[in-house]
Amino acid sequence: MARVSAGRRVESAMSAPLTIALSKGRIFKETLPLLAAAGIVPIDDPDTSRKLILDTQQADVKLVIIRATDVPTYVQYGAADMGVAGKDVLLEHGGEGLYEPLDLNIARCRLMVAGHPGQPPRLSRPRVATKYANTTRRWFADQGRQVEVIKLYGSMELAPLVGLADYIVDVVDTGNTLKANGLAPLEHIADISSRLVINKAAMKMKHARIKAIMARMAAAVSV
Repeated sequence: MARVSAGRRVESAMSAPLTIALSKGRIFKETLPLLAAAGIVPIDDPDTSRKLILDTQQADVKLVIIRATDVPTYVQYGAADMGVAGKDVLLEHGGEGLYEPLDLNIARCRLMVAGHPGQPPRLSRPRVATKYANTTRRWFADQGRQVEVIKLYGSMELAPLVGLADYIVDVVDTGNTLKANGLAPLEHIADISSRLVINKAAMKMKHARIKAIMARMAAAVSV
């Protein structure tokens, strides 16, 4: 009876619905081939569909489309079993309740301190504008530097131009937007790429299935 019960539990875990949290845009597009390698292909196109929960070619696998900053929260609290999030978002979130087993090596960029090139350092508590408030405070504290962090949600490059802040902390890809606004990257905080994140409870309850998906995605990453 014990063997039968154990077998039923494994079968149930393998057939249990699986929810994957993704965000629209670059991460979604670059994740699609990796999901396809694991046999997960969305039926709906998020660019044209207004659905927030997308069906896939596997009837028991759903994709939830949310803001990039919300992906770790959905996974942490079990609203999604797994997801894909940028390392910048994970650093800001803190990673509580998550496994981060796989660097997908997509959506690569750098988290940088930026400002006017050649600007002399301000001696007392420079103002830093960013949407990564927690990460920024930690990084400057580790440097032994006191700063005033101003939380913004977009158009970071504008802050030094209008005197709102001395510096910004933001992700930098090509650096063209900084250059076009007379700014430059000044200090490197972290290299950023997108990571597969998994809810800790889901990893226990749906271990075999999640491990199989993860293995196929890892093989696709290494190609």
